[in-house]
This record gives sequence, C-alpha cells and structure tokens, in this order.
Amino acid sequence: MDDDFELEILDLEDNPNRSRVRKRSNGHAVNNAHHEGKKADGSGRKEPGENEKWDGTHWENVELRERVVEGWAARVVGIAASQSTPKVKDPAKGRVLTSKPTIVQSFGDFMKEPPPSKKPPGRPSSIYEHLNNLFNFSKELETERRIIANDPEHNAQYNYAKNYIKTSKYTFFNFVPYNLFEQFQRLANFYFLCLLVLQLIPVISSLTPVTTAVPLIGVLMVTATKDAYDDYQRHRSDNQVNKRKSHVLRKGQLKEEIWSKVEVGDVIRMENNQFVAADILLISTSEPNGLCYIETSELDGETNLKCKQCLPETENLGHDDSSIGSFRGEIRCEPPNNQLNKFDGVLNFEGKQLSLDNDKILLRGCILRNTEWCYGVVVFAGKDTKLMMNSGKTKFKRTSIDRLLNFIILGIVFFLLSMCLFCTIACGIWESLTGQYFRVFLPWDSLIPPDPPGGPAVIALLVFFSYAIVLNTVVPISLYVSVEVIRLCQSFLINWDDAMYHHATKTHAKARTTTLNEELGQIEYIFSDKTGTLTQNLMAFNKCSIAGRSYGDIIDPRTGEYLEISESGTWVRKKSKRKSSKVDLPMMNCRGGAVGGFHSSVDETEVTLLSADASSDGDAWMELQSMHHNDRGSGHRGHPIKCQSFFRETNVKQSTCTLDKVMDDASDLEPDKDTSYTRPVDLSRNPFHEASFKFYDHGLVDALDGGDPECEAFFRLLALCHTVMPEESKGKLEYQAQSPDEGALVSAARNFGFVFKSRTPNSITIFAKGVQEVYELLCILDFNNVRKRMSVILKKDGKIRLYCKGADSIVYERLKDGQDSLKYHTQEHLDRFAGEGLRTLCLAYKDLDEDYFLDWKGRHHEAAISLERREEKLDEIYEEIEKNLILLGATAIEDKLQDGVPQTIANLAVAGIKIWVLTGDKQETAINIGYSCQLLTDDMLDIFIIDAQNASDVEDQLRKYREEIRNVAATNQPQTNLSVVTFSDEGVGQDNLSEAGESNGGFALVINGHSLVWALNPKLELLFLEVASQCRAVICCRVTPLQKAMVVDLVKRYKKAVTLAVGDGANDVSMIKTAHIGVGISGQEGLQAVLASDYSVAQFKFLERLLLVHGRWSYYRMCKFLRYFFYKNFAFTLCHFWFAFFVAFSAQTLFDPMFISVYNLFYTSMPVLALGIFEQDVNSKNSIKFPRLYTPGLQNALFNKREFFRSALHGFLTSCVLFFIPFGAYYNGMDQEGRSMADQQTFGSVVATILVIVVTMQMCLDTSYWTLFNHITIWGSLIFYLLLQYFYNFVIGGEYVGALSKAMGEPLFYFTSLLTIVVLMLPVMAWRFYWVDVRPNLSDKVRFKQRHDAKMASKRSEHDMLRTPSARRSRRSVRSGYAFAHQEGFGRLITSGKIMRPRNMKQGPISNGRATNLRPDNKISFVAPAAPSTVEV
Repeated sequence: MDDDFELEILDLEDNPNRSRVRKRSNGHAVNNAHHEGKKADGSGRKEPGENEKWDGTHWENVELRERVVEGWAARVVGIAASQSTPKVKDPAKGRVLTSKPTIVQSFGDFMKEPPPSKKPPGRPSSIYEHLNNLFNFSKELETERRIIANDPEHNAQYNYAKNYIKTSKYTFFNFVPYNLFEQFQRLANFYFLCLLVLQLIPVISSLTPVTTAVPLIGVLMVTATKDAYDDYQRHRSDNQVNKRKSHVLRKGQLKEEIWSKVEVGDVIRMENNQFVAADILLISTSEPNGLCYIETSELDGETNLKCKQCLPETENLGHDDSSIGSFRGEIRCEPPNNQLNKFDGVLNFEGKQLSLDNDKILLRGCILRNTEWCYGVVVFAGKDTKLMMNSGKTKFKRTSIDRLLNFIILGIVFFLLSMCLFCTIACGIWESLTGQYFRVFLPWDSLIPPDPPGGPAVIALLVFFSYAIVLNTVVPISLYVSVEVIRLCQSFLINWDDAMYHHATKTHAKARTTTLNEELGQIEYIFSDKTGTLTQNLMAFNKCSIAGRSYGDIIDPRTGEYLEISESGTWVRKKSKRKSSKVDLPMMNCRGGAVGGFHSSVDETEVTLLSADASSDGDAWMELQSMHHNDRGSGHRGHPIKCQSFFRETNVKQSTCTLDKVMDDASDLEPDKDTSYTRPVDLSRNPFHEASFKFYDHGLVDALDGGDPECEAFFRLLALCHTVMPEESKGKLEYQAQSPDEGALVSAARNFGFVFKSRTPNSITIFAKGVQEVYELLCILDFNNVRKRMSVILKKDGKIRLYCKGADSIVYERLKDGQDSLKYHTQEHLDRFAGEGLRTLCLAYKDLDEDYFLDWKGRHHEAAISLERREEKLDEIYEEIEKNLILLGATAIEDKLQDGVPQTIANLAVAGIKIWVLTGDKQETAINIGYSCQLLTDDMLDIFIIDAQNASDVEDQLRKYREEIRNVAATNQPQTNLSVVTFSDEGVGQDNLSEAGESNGGFALVINGHSLVWALNPKLELLFLEVASQCRAVICCRVTPLQKAMVVDLVKRYKKAVTLAVGDGANDVSMIKTAHIGVGISGQEGLQAVLASDYSVAQFKFLERLLLVHGRWSYYRMCKFLRYFFYKNFAFTLCHFWFAFFVAFSAQTLFDPMFISVYNLFYTSMPVLALGIFEQDVNSKNSIKFPRLYTPGLQNALFNKREFFRSALHGFLTSCVLFFIPFGAYYNGMDQEGRSMADQQTFGSVVATILVIVVTMQMCLDTSYWTLFNHITIWGSLIFYLLLQYFYNFVIGGEYVGALSKAMGEPLFYFTSLLTIVVLMLPVMAWRFYWVDVRPNLSDKVRFKQRHDAKMASKRSEHDMLRTPSARRSRRSVRSGYAFAHQEGFGRLITSGKIMRPRNMKQGPISNGRATNLRPDNKISFVAPAAPSTVEV
C-alpha cells in the first residue's frame, strides 16, 4: 500500500510540473539558448547565432493529428526557420514568451552559456507554496532539456517526469467524482436524478422516492464496481511495469531499484535480453568499439537487430562503477517529442562539445540483444519517453448503441413531457369546467388559490410534475441495469470460450472491458499490424529452385496432389481444378529430381485439411480416394517426388496415363503405411543441424548425397554471401543476423551441410559437408534498397569468384546469355513461389580473372574518392562487375503466417469488413505479406503505390489513381454478389457465401510513411480517404505509431464507421486506444498492446470467432433485448395515460404502487436477461460458415430509430388493447352473485395480470434458442408474479389485498384474458409467419438449413457435411516475390573489423572489463556511411 501511494504521489507531482520551462542552475531560463537559421544543406539542424534566443511559449493542448504532421513534416523537409512571433516580456520572471507555441525545435550545436546568476532556484519553502506549484495550471512548453549525469540535485530543480507510468484512468481520490461524472453523461441517469429530486417534494409526488432512489443507486453502484474492477486491472499491469527491477548507480555503487524510481540523469546498467527502462544516452558497452544491438519490435514492429554505438570519448569508461559514477557530462538536447527516428543534442565532457544523434540513444521498450552489458544516462523518463508519447491517452469508449440510446431517451423524454403537457392542459380545463364545482367532495389543497382562474392553473402545474413521476417508467432505470448485466455475462462467455484457447501458450481470450461487446458485431474497418499479428516473427526456408529443378514440394504419390504440412502435423492438401483428365507423371532421374512435369492447365486451387494421422486411418484413406483431381502448374518440371514405390506397386510402365487409371490402380492399395513423403528429412548426421529446422523433400538430400554440383554450389553461395556474425553460446553455434531473411538462408545452408563457422575482416570459414574451407574475403558489395542485391568477392585456391543474391528482376538483367531454358524454368518456379506468398531471391555467380579484378579494384578506388558524381561513378563500377552472371537458382522463404490468417481475412472480407494493414516494415515486405495472407491477390486490376516525397506529387498520384478508379467504374457494369443458399442435396453443406468474398478485380493501395505525412494533411486527407475507401485492400508501410492512430482517426471522423485496431506491440498502443475497439495479441512483443486493449486473444485467427460469433451474437442479443424492453415498457406505461382520461387527469395510478416498483425489477426482468445472454439465431459453426450473417450489424439494421419506433408503436397498440378490452368487460361487470366488479383496484389488478401474461408470451415468440435458463425464467416469472402478489397483499397487507383473487374467481377474468391475448398475439404470429415463410432473410434461411442438417445428420457421414476451410490459395503469379528486410551498413562493419570480437586478446594494463577494440584511433568515432556501399579489403 505504501508503494502504491508513493507512485500515486509521484504521478500527481509530475502532471502539473513536467511541462514548465526548465531552468538552469544559474537561474537563467533555458529559452536563452542561442540558435540560428537553417543550414544551407537543408538538414534542419540549426547553428547557434549571437543575440538570438529560443522562444518559450505558453502551454496549449495540441491535437494528435497536428502534432504528428508537424513532427513528420520536420523530419521529411527539415525544420523550418523560426517564425517571428510577437514577444511579451514577463516582468516577474524576466523571460521572453511568445504568443503561440512553435514547432518543437531541432537542436544541434550550442554556444557558450550565459553568465550565471547568483542564486539557483530552490524547492518550495512552505506547504502552501508546494500546493500552489502543484495545482498551478499555467503550463509552459519545454524548449530545451539540460541534464548533468550523476547529479540528482541539479536535475531535480527542473521537475522532469519520473519513470512512473500510468495507463489507468482513476485514482483513489478522484474515482467517485470522475466516475459519477462519466455515468451522468448518460441522459437516463441524469434524468432519473432529476426525477428523484421531484419525488422528494410531497406536493407533486404520488409515488415514494424509494421507487427511484433504490434503482438509481443500484445502477450507479453496479457500473462503478465494474469500472473500478476494469481500472484495477490496469493498475495491476502498471504496477507490474513500474516495479520491474533495474540496476542504478547511486553514489558510485550499483543498487537495484524499481523502474518507477529511476530519474532523469541516473546512470543505469542493462544486461542482455533486458528491456530498456527509459530513453537513455549510451555511454559504454561490452562490445568492441562501443557497439550494442537492440531489437525495436515494440517501437516499429521490426524484428531485425539494429546497431547502436556510443561516443568513443565515453566508451573507455567500461563497466568500472567508480569511473562511471564520477562521470559528470552535461547533456543539452531537444525537449520530449514523439519522433522515434530523431534526436539532437550535445554532450559537454572534458571540455569538449560532442554531437549526439539518434544512433547513440536507446529508447524505452527496446530489448538489448547479443550484448553482455551496457551503461546509459537517462535522458527521458516515464511520460516523456518516446514510447509513452506515442501511446496516446486512455479514452472513455462508448458503443454506437449507447450513443443511439442517449438520442432515443432524449426523444422519449420529450414525448413524456408532451404527454405531461397534454395532461396538464386537460387537467386545467377539467378543473375550470367541472372540478371547481366539486370542491366539497374533492377539496383543493390549502396551497391552491381559491379563485377559479388561479386554482386550476396551479393544480394543472402540479399535475404536470405528478405525471412526470407517474409516467417515468417509459424510460426505465432498470434498462441500464439490465444492459450492464448482459454485457458482463457476455464478457464471461468470451472468456470461457474454449474455441479461442491457444494451447501452445495456454492463453484464453479475455474481455478486458465489459462495455463494448455489441460493438464487436458492427465492425466495418479493421486496422491490423503485420509483424507478430499476422506473422509469427519467424522465417523458414521453404522451397528452392536449383538448376531448373524445384525442391520443397510434397506430392502424394497415390494421387499426384500437393501437400503442405503445418507445424502441428496437419496435412493441407491442395486440390487442383482440372480441365483435362490426363497428367504427365514425372520421370525420376538418378538424383531424385524429376525431368518430367505435370501439364494440366489450372486456374486456381482448393485446399483440403486432413488430420496428422490420416495416413493410418481408413476413413482418411477413403477421403483420399474421393478427392482425385489433377495436379496444378504447367511446366513445373522437377518436383522431386518419390514415386518409385508407387510405380512398382501399381505396375505403371508408361510415363503418361490418365488420372482415372492412376486412381483406379491406387484404389487397390491399402492405406499407405509408408509416409516417408510426409516426414521431415533426417539431418541428424550433421553435427551442426538444428532440431527446429524442417524440410520434407527427400530429393534435395538425395541430390546432395549424390554430389550434385549445382546443389553444392547453391548452398555454398548461401553459406558465403551474407553479413551474418557467428557466436558460440553454451557450446552451440548461433548466428547474429541483421535481418531474419538472411538468418534463415544461412541456417538452411547450415542444416544441409554447408556450415558458416567463422569470419574475420579478411576471411570466411565454412564447413562444406564436413570439410573445412577457408575463403579470402576480397570485397563486399553491400545491400541497399536501390541495388536490391548484395555480392561478395572471394578467393580460394587462386580462383576469384563473385557470388550474388538479389531480387529476380535485378539479377535476371545481369545474367549471361545462353541460359534461356534455365531462366524459363526458374522463372516458372519464381512465379509459383510468389503466388504462394513466399519471399524469393535469385542466386548467381561469376568467375573473375585476377588481373581484371585488380584493374577493377583500382578503378573502384578512384570512383570512391571522387569528389564529383561519386554515386554515379560507383554505380557504373558495380554494373561492370555484376554482369554476365551464371544463374544458380532461387530461394523461397516463408515469413510464417500465424495459423488461419488467410482464412480469417477471407471470411472477414466476405462479411463486409475492410482490412487495412498498418506496419512499420518496408514496402516490399508488407506487399509480400499482403499476398501471403490473401489481402492482395494476382487478379486485382491494379495495385496503386504512393511513394512521393512532397505534397504536390502525393496529390498528383492520388488524383491519378482516383481517375483510374472512376474510369473502371464507368466502363464496368455493376456486379452483384449472389449470396444464395440452396437446399438441394448436392448443395447442402456448401458455403456459397464464402466464395463471394473472393471475387475478381478491385484495387489495392500501398502508401509509405513519408507520403502518408502529406496524405494526412487537412488539404489532402479527404482525397486520400476517397481513394483508399474504394480499394479492396490498403497497406500503409513505414508508419510511426502515431501515424497509425491518425489513419484510424481519419476513418472514424469521416466514414462514421466502427473501427477495430489489432496489434501485439507497444507500437500499436496508440491506434488501439484511438479505435472504437482495440484488440491485443498476446504474442512475442510483450504485453503493452494487451494492457491497452479492450479485448485480448492469443492468435489473429481468433479474431474471426470474436467478431463473427461473439460480436454478432452480442449485437443480435442486445438489439433484440432493447426492442423487447421498449415494447414492454410502452405497453406498461401508456396504460396510465389511457386511465387519465377517466380520472380527470388527476395523476391517479392504474396499478398498485408495489406493482409499478417491481414490474421491471422482478416480473419481467429475468426472461429478458436470459434473452440478452443466451439468445442466438444460428449456432457458432454456421455463424463462421456464412459470414454474410454479419452484414446486418454493418448496416445497423437490427436496432435503429426505425426499429425503435416500430417497437414503441407495438407497445402503444398493446397498451390500447390491454386497457380498453378489460375496461369494456369490467365497465358494467358483475360477479356471479350480482355484485359490481367495476372498481379501480379490481380493474388495475386484471390489467396488470394480463400485461404480465402478454409480455411473457411475446418473449416466447421472440426466443429462438431455448435453454434451461429460458424455461426457468419465462415460466418462473409467471409463477413468481402470482406468489409475490399473494405474499404482498395477504402477508404484508398491501392496498390491493384480495382484488386479484376476487377477479380470478370469476369466469369473466379468463374470457377477458383469453380475448386480449388472442387479439394481441394473432397479428404478431401472422406477421412473422409471412416474413419467415414468404420473404425470409439470410438468417431465416440458415436457421432452416440448420434444422435440415440436424434431421439429415443420421443419414450422412461426417465428412460429407463438414466444409474444409481454405488455407492458402496458390495461384500462378507474374509478380516478383522479392522482399528482403536487409539493410546496408553491416558489410562496412565486418570488413573494417570494428564488429569483430578478438579472440585470445591479452588484457591490457588498464582493464575496463572489455576486450580491447581493434580501432587504431579511439578518439575517432565510427559512423557507417550510407554510401559508398562497396567495401574494399
């Protein structure tokens, strides 16, 4: 408790003070720092100038969009020169203030300091001054940050934010007022509060205040308890983060502190695989040359390692705590901002001013990798860190139904006031014309003026308020109680759904909020992250093409069908739609490679899922026999299948036969007991093999065992052409790769026997099939995004060879002539790999003459040192040597999607949901994943790519694409989606709707982060949204976290659509908070997204069930509940209105006050709660099988203003019949003994009883899914009504004692009840029969089919009924599958030796705990230039 209280106080102190102008210790404000105009080179960095000052400004709340647009505009085009703004001098503090805030300035170098003042500002001298500072809201924007390392007293005066973070909304002190404020934003709660005040006035109240006070307090308490529980969970998660341990230097000694107690200026030590606690300036690392490696997946979604480097002046501090504890460097830098890729500042150390940039900063949320330890100075902490500034603010979210209810209740209140006004006028008229003459019998109250004009007026005025109280049940307080209970129960159903349980991580789906369930059924836009959300962050070597032969495909020798085997062991069978019954069976060569191919032409493929043990199951074998289709892919020569045993057993002698003949022969076989083609190849003989590596094509291993030179050259290239660094960890060889793609390729070569073992700046050592080979490294032509290739030049045994790998389009242009056949077959394989969503690279080599190489190297050196046209000359040199290459083959890497992602996206698209992918990855990677998950398809008309760098070019591209879309729309006839469910025997069980979602055509839009800056500008945002909303798919790549939030906000503002954001990392938090609903994936990137989300799931595939099942059900149930609730309350309340005409508008109630109080609480509450919790029109299986059932939620069709008026009209007519039929029956009614029954209590009891029966029968008609709870609540409510009436009237002694029992003793009661029920129920039943039987909607059709399937279940085997979901549709593609996540720079690090850790290096006389680096001059900082990308050795 003490820790929690301390954290609360820390946060409370941070809020008002964190944004004030930070003052230096010498008393001068930091806005006295000098600055100058922009540099001529346009870098945006300002040089200091004399007699110029930084502008301090008053704090203003800056909107999310404006902040990010300004920040990104500054990043793209440079910081604009400071605008001259009117300056006002603050006489009290002596500082210059501007009239409005300016853009966050970019800090470069700084000039000498102003003269110090005599006395530094101190802490508050009294508690009053402390409280005044604490609650002073005149905030000013921080313009500069000054920090002295290891000097807490100096840093404390600036009141920088502590490292405490807070994502919760409430505190112990503000919970009650803040929560009540939020709850009274609901008009119903405010309305009942006003009503309660009126009921406290005895003159106008005909009902006790308890009838309103108890339900209102109950509603507020239930809602407050739920909100407190939700916020308690957030507090727990905050505490988990705030109480993480960190090692902090205190007075020269390392002490363990929790994160929340880390302060700006502290020096902290981090170790390998630890999260960075705050934004820190790197000062020392365990690696050579001050390097360290971090993973930034939680910031930008990228999993490849990034390299950071500290200053050489601080590098030698090592890990000596005393030396680091005495470090007193002064840091002057930019103020906190949200730009992840920008940092400007200077470090004053040992009399020098050292420049600081983003390469020397580690951001909170990063993970230290492959680095034993590092030290850093905290620059930004807590809320000021770039991670938290990109996280956004927790917002109070309400559903669209809540907003509609507010509007409806406002309308009901006006309707209520209209009825009260009518009754007031009628009462005044009656009192004037009739009432004043009956004052002896009905005397007026003493407060009423005795004169006729004044008396009726006052009585009418009081009656207005009286009727407002009597008719208040038209807006029932129990509505909100019931809504909250239903939402809570629906949340439990989500939490308890075992179908959304992930066994691998033992994680259930979780509803972290209980207020948004029905909104899940109305999602129109899904904004998804890519890395970790759609993908697994894993790369796998899947297939390859070597010398025109394709390896990696698994083909069933009995059927000739392609198989894919998932990690769980499930077979995924690809069935080809054939056009011909003939297939060319491949002829096997001696190495297992096929020289023949399948020649059936195919348009597309289907997929069938089989169980992992299907090979030994007779039923699965029968399933195999029932699915004989031709294999796909013309020209796929060389699928290395093992079918010798098949030919041997079936005695097939010819190379070509009919497929039917093959299937007939195969049918004679027993279910195959030899499933070698579905087992991974055994690589255990290789001592360096990895157990996690799986490859199923035995033909490739056979070829390597047979000494195939092409295969050996292929894997030798993979083992040599890269920038991977090897490491020995716990006796195991591990690779440190800059990109996961490159790591997967080197790992594949390793597992196939070509092991990359070590490297030096001058050599590479590999083990090729157990034999050590050492190559002299002559040159690395590094990768970059323009070249799209990398090459290495190696020398061994006097031979020089260039190895190259890159994009197919780039490599093909540089191939030697005379390889047409090889190029043709390899291109076919590349097309097929790309069609399957695999990431491809082409491999080639070239032998070089030594004299030529020496001549080329000399000319390259001249180009590299040229002062004019250096880049053009280098390009020419690259082109010269990287030509006339010999093609070896191609690789196909699978960026592993999470299970079920393509099917989930396909089903959501069929449901009418639009999916946008917002990722920090590069463009090629994002597009490749778009194809893999079926977001992009080859049959799209066009894919628009927006990559301009300025506003005018972006606008031109958008207008051009808009015109293309309009032209296509004008020339094509509108197409309709045929979503017809047939019920013939052959159509039963088929999902015709799913195919509709895979329609041909359409457009896709791909835009990068730089262009998105301008597209989100207010001038272009509507144009961008117009183009994007007309595309089937939108991919935004290289976007920052706040840009993700801006895109979501753009759609929210203009499309008025319900949005959902899904992600798994801290970089997704801002868009998760901005969207109507945020879903967190509990993946590999931490729990930040989950903690900020409204719902959490373990896998993206569970989103399908969350929306199509739970979301649709929740929306369906809530809408049905609301329609029924308004119906029954209008029917109940309006009986008082009709009764007013017969009681002189005196506000006399028809029903017993006890009945009025408990009608919604006991008599009719339980059945409608059971409806709202358990009701379903179709089961979960059909909800997913027919995604079109989700469409009514998108159209807001089940509950809207029209549906409300229909329910209100139904209640209005029901009240008329309920009142007037019994009124006519009992008007002159007498019992069997001749006594009159026309008394008010008997009449009120009869109407009340018929009302309960009628609304209960209506509930029976509305219930589609009967459970035990429905039966208990419906029939139990009738029984409970009778029991409670008896108990209240006879045991307690109510006012209506004996009235109901007397009425039920007469036949008149039963005839009246039967007549009323028939008159009310018969039209309803006829109406519903007409719509269901004559004009059924899709839900009616599926419900009929569901019943039909249940009847036919015993007559049909299970595999005939089940629909096998589509996994990955493989099509022939003409696009490039290139998507390489590598970045340039590592080649220079390798060949310079700065990245190498020296072995057997003797410790020097002065030890800093780290091996001495190889840099000859430790005073020269290392900066890896972007160009030239070629490295000489």
